[in-house]
Amino acid sequence: METISSSGSYFVGWGTLALINAGLAQGKGRKGLNWFLISLLLGPIATLLLVVMEDVRSSQYY
Repeated sequence: METISSSGSYFVGWGTLALINAGLAQGKGRKGLNWFLISLLLGPIATLLLVVMEDVRSSQYY
């Protein structure tokens, strides 16, 4: 049976992943807040999407 403390660490880990994804998104020229919210819903799937998606800045002409 799962205890309160172990389920709490699950939520902390999920929130940390969402913050990491927001930083990764900003590094690729995307909006961090949007990806933070997406990551709260999708978690590791959002991480996979961010990793395989192309950098927005590389597809723009300066």
